[in-house]
Amino acid sequence: MTLKLYNTLTRKKEEFAPIDPENVRMYVCGPTVYDFAHIGNARPIIVFDVLFRLLRQIYGADHVTYVRNITDVDDKINARAAEEGVSINAVTDRTIKQFHADIKALGVLEPSVEPRATEHIGEMKAMIEDLVERGHAYVAEDHVLFSVSSMDDYGLLSNRTVEEMEAGARVEVAAYKRDAMDFVLWKPSGEGEPAWDSPCKIPTRGRPGWHIECSAMADKHLGEVFDIHGGGVDLVFPHHENEIAQSRCAHGTKAMANVWMHNGFLQVEGEKMSKSLGNFITVNELLKDWPGEVLRFNMLKTHYRQPIDWTVKGLEEAHKVLRDFYTIAQEFREEPAPHWEVVEALSDDLNTPWVRAILSKLKKENDFKSIAGSLSFMGFSVDLAKLNGQDISDAETTVKIDALIHARLAARAENNWAEADRIRDELVEMGIQLKDGKNPETGMMETIWEIKR
Repeated sequence: MTLKLYNTLTRKKEEFAPIDPENVRMYVCGPTVYDFAHIGNARPIIVFDVLFRLLRQIYGADHVTYVRNITDVDDKINARAAEEGVSINAVTDRTIKQFHADIKALGVLEPSVEPRATEHIGEMKAMIEDLVERGHAYVAEDHVLFSVSSMDDYGLLSNRTVEEMEAGARVEVAAYKRDAMDFVLWKPSGEGEPAWDSPCKIPTRGRPGWHIECSAMADKHLGEVFDIHGGGVDLVFPHHENEIAQSRCAHGTKAMANVWMHNGFLQVEGEKMSKSLGNFITVNELLKDWPGEVLRFNMLKTHYRQPIDWTVKGLEEAHKVLRDFYTIAQEFREEPAPHWEVVEALSDDLNTPWVRAILSKLKKENDFKSIAGSLSFMGFSVDLAKLNGQDISDAETTVKIDALIHARLAARAENNWAEADRIRDELVEMGIQLKDGKNPETGMMETIWEIKR
């Protein structure tokens, strides 16, 4: 089965050919840890988790290395620590813990490596000094800056000229810059800010710029050139463009990563998400009202490269569809194997809308085992109790509820309405609400249940 991925660098879908099939390597930009992750942050986490699972399926779990970094040195972190009157470590440690808890609820696998920027300062300084030595960076007023004009083909990823990028970017004006587009690799630290001995014999202590962090961490854990680099479309410029510039110029290579993948924007109820509009939604907030698996399913209903409109109606519909699948497939939830058509759909540039259509087809065919295996493969528990907010460890209760529902359906089929009503009353006393209805796809009567909140 051929894996095809859309490459932002070439602007076309290509057959994926790993550099080394024994070690397929992927890097994805992770969170800057100063606040709760919002639902927009969750999109690349979920999208590239699906790709990670697919790569493991194709090449073997032991032959895929997935690096997702944590940015724990940044101006936003410094500002949050000052605002709260706490240490920077207090902010980052707390936020990392929150982040891990939230994405675990989304069914996300742990990456192979999760490097923190502050653990790679030495690698950053070494790369900066290499860039200066090669004539691609320079020291000015205790800063080190990358010289954009030193790279002939800067701008390939965003497909814009330097002039176009300068016109559309918020360029920091500084007298010490040789060119307005030059960007910071290292800068002096202010009082109370994180600081390390600076590279290039700069006497003042300082800290790295954002872009150099990812270049150094990717090089350390994946090598000078690797297979896939992913992130949100908002990172194409300047972050990913600058990563490419730093890495290629430091190593003298033609590429940093062979394939660049970007997920589309997310808006909320038809509007751009922002705190000023009052529609800034964190994953943590959503998890108070919705199971994480519903958030994951709703996210995957739209192809990853397309914009997605995050709505309550969409969540409600995702909850219903997922619950329908779980109801018929949960007895097979230990089934590990995905249906071949699901793997084929994902191999076509992660075509998750196609996957959903395939699951509906399998439902019509009563292939519940394939539904369970496919959902499990994609990061879903296929556990109805968990989906309904019940303690997943309460297996005996789940079995009892399922048995009662089957008994009620059998009584209804025999027109034994008294027994059916008795069972319904018993379930109501347990706090279980039943919903009967005809499945529009199969035409069959079915029952779904949920715990009254």
